[in-house]
Amino acid sequence: MSITPISNSSDSNFVLTGFPGLEVDYLWICIPFSFIYAMVFLGNCMVLHVIRTEPSLHEPMFYFLAMLALTDLCMGLSTVHTVLGILLGLIQEISLDSCIAQSYFIHGLSFMESSVLLAMAFDRYIAICNPLHYNSILTNDKIKKIGMAILGRSSLLIPPVIIRLKFLDYCRPHILSHSFCLHQDLIRMACSDIRFNSIYGLFLVISNLLLDAVLILVSYIMILHTVLAIASQAERIKSLQTCVSHICAVLFFYIPIIGLTMVHRFGRHLSPLVHVLMGNTYILFPPMMNPIIYSIKTQQIRRRIHRLFYLKNT
Repeated sequence: MSITPISNSSDSNFVLTGFPGLEVDYLWICIPFSFIYAMVFLGNCMVLHVIRTEPSLHEPMFYFLAMLALTDLCMGLSTVHTVLGILLGLIQEISLDSCIAQSYFIHGLSFMESSVLLAMAFDRYIAICNPLHYNSILTNDKIKKIGMAILGRSSLLIPPVIIRLKFLDYCRPHILSHSFCLHQDLIRMACSDIRFNSIYGLFLVISNLLLDAVLILVSYIMILHTVLAIASQAERIKSLQTCVSHICAVLFFYIPIIGLTMVHRFGRHLSPLVHVLMGNTYILFPPMMNPIIYSIKTQQIRRRIHRLFYLKNT
């Protein structure tokens, strides 16, 4: 597929980059991507269903897990139409308004996932470092307030930088480097003054992703300090095992983000295909893996899923 520059009007459409050099294999590539999206939707819907229908899971840790599953589900929904649309030959371009909307949801959901992971770290800290007051600290009312704070923080801080995209003059070729819209892609094509977007965007990354990562790290340092003070080795291992799923979720989230950031900053010499693959890994890997790791490592969810399928087969 040849790509030609589009007119300089900010009302023009933007070309979505699929998988450069692999256009003839799109139908084959569509198969694994369809499978991945199916896993994202089915896996997170299964987690939400199990938590909703199993009374024994109506406790703080699983409420936060439900928030994580809902965020991952929405992340998949925000990109499925453009990624599979390109692979199936249904779409090649996206309008500016649709691109801005998709960018808002992708970045907003990323910040929301970071906030949920921080809340889950707080949950593990209370459960291990202050277990006697766990139920009195994390009441249902406080969990609702934490959920509203996460939603407000993620949805209200982003609009200034996203709305600004509507008023930029895009005079460079309107060719996105991914199969979906990201803020850094749009400002790269703008000829207007982008200092506000650059500075405010950096503020968002520092005040959300970086701050959350630091607080999660601090929480686990305190957890490790408490665990090492436990006399029984068996109890130490048991306490740490309750954190394995969350640690994996944190790694699944932050490693792709770091990788994508490094590619955008320092990988301009790399093949465009590398940028596309890293972008899809950042979008799809955490939503796909989180339900798997929590289903495997969380005994209550594993038992409930097994019972659910056992009853269906009897």
